[in-house]
Amino acid sequence: MNKKVYIKTVGCQMNVLDSEMVVADLKRHGYTVVETPREADCVLYNTCSVREHAEEKVYSALGKLKQAKKQNPDKIIGIMGCMAQKDQEIIFKRAPYVDLIVGPGQLHTIPGLLEKVQTGEGRQMAVSLSRKGGSQLTIARSHETFDPLRDPAMRPTPFQAYLRIQIGCDKFCTYCVVPNTRGPEQGRAPDQILSEATILADQGCKEITLLGQTVNSYKHIDGDTTTDMASLLEQLHDVSGIERIKFVTNYPKDMTERLLTTIRDLPKVSPYLHVPAQSGSDAVLKRMKRGYTIADYMEMFERIETILPHATVSSDFIVGFCGETEEDFQKSVKLIERCRFKNSFIFQYSVRPGTKASERLEDDIPREVKARRNNELLAMQDKVAKEDNLKLVGETVRVLVEGPSKKSLRDGDDDSPVVQMIGRTHRDRIVAFDGNRRQAGQFLDIQIDDASCHTLVGRVKTVDVVTIGGV
Repeated sequence: MNKKVYIKTVGCQMNVLDSEMVVADLKRHGYTVVETPREADCVLYNTCSVREHAEEKVYSALGKLKQAKKQNPDKIIGIMGCMAQKDQEIIFKRAPYVDLIVGPGQLHTIPGLLEKVQTGEGRQMAVSLSRKGGSQLTIARSHETFDPLRDPAMRPTPFQAYLRIQIGCDKFCTYCVVPNTRGPEQGRAPDQILSEATILADQGCKEITLLGQTVNSYKHIDGDTTTDMASLLEQLHDVSGIERIKFVTNYPKDMTERLLTTIRDLPKVSPYLHVPAQSGSDAVLKRMKRGYTIADYMEMFERIETILPHATVSSDFIVGFCGETEEDFQKSVKLIERCRFKNSFIFQYSVRPGTKASERLEDDIPREVKARRNNELLAMQDKVAKEDNLKLVGETVRVLVEGPSKKSLRDGDDDSPVVQMIGRTHRDRIVAFDGNRRQAGQFLDIQIDDASCHTLVGRVKTVDVVTIGGV
């Protein structure tokens, strides 16, 4: 009998990739993907624990399924991902109608666990070892992901894909749960990565984004051979069919001169770097245990400006972290003003159980102060982004067309021959233009006519031009 699965993904690119692999595995076991929980035999939520809001969204969604479970006791409800690894039995207590809990290192067990639930063996849980749950090797093995099974239908577009090169993290920032939910930092073997990149190219993928918690820290040791991030990029650059290579997220202290010169010298590698600062204050960074000072960050930033003068850099910031003074916060505002990030992801601090901050630091910034600082920092980021984007008006950029824009989909332009399309430049700027759906997956030259803080707006060039470096 055909089994139907619905999967909802919350959180980062790692989760998007995990969902793709789980679905590919389930399809191999006879499942088909459906669009709503109502029509599914199995409902899976792939979860995030980085922020409290993401977890509460999942519990809210589970609450809506309680009645559906009463009406159909055979409907299987599963929680997978970081929240499953962190909370484990807590989920069963808060939502006793959940049947399945699977951590991110055990996703390969899902088909077998679903079969156990279906055959009446009761609730099932598969999670990785804790950081103190065994030897270093056994802990690391328990967090490994399964061999790659790729499914183009689950990607944001068929010609763009994520490729995991690194698992886990050993930085142990005081606010972060990732070292516990995804385990020790370990780089995947280069031959596995190259093989997967070749599979993606054969499936029609043109752009890959390499994923790691601190992706530029990537290292794999095999006997006397050590492969670092720069070496891996050199190998991936030779994969036929892959035309763009991006990577996220970077750690400031590991942005070496060798890596930057490698990016400069490899045309397929995008000169776009996401390097979270998190705060502009040394005092806050020390409490966060980020492992660098603002002087270190600026030394890295100036190295980028020297070696890759046309690169774009984006960042992350947390506002309202424990003990953050107004002076501390204003240093974050000034850092955005100085570095002129392409964009920044800005979050209000929320306590994460199990982190050092939750155990040792007081969450002493009022909610309204966090909200005000969030808005003020976002206003500065929008200001510098719009100013820099407006400088590109009149230039021509090359974009990989992704598909119709959200505006076009929202406006219901399904029958129109001309729709607003969206693409991205080599430097990861978003470009909107009037076009048609057949252009999806193509590289096009777009002349920029206008810009906002988030989007460049232009038109397709219809004559031969000299393209200006991808912007």
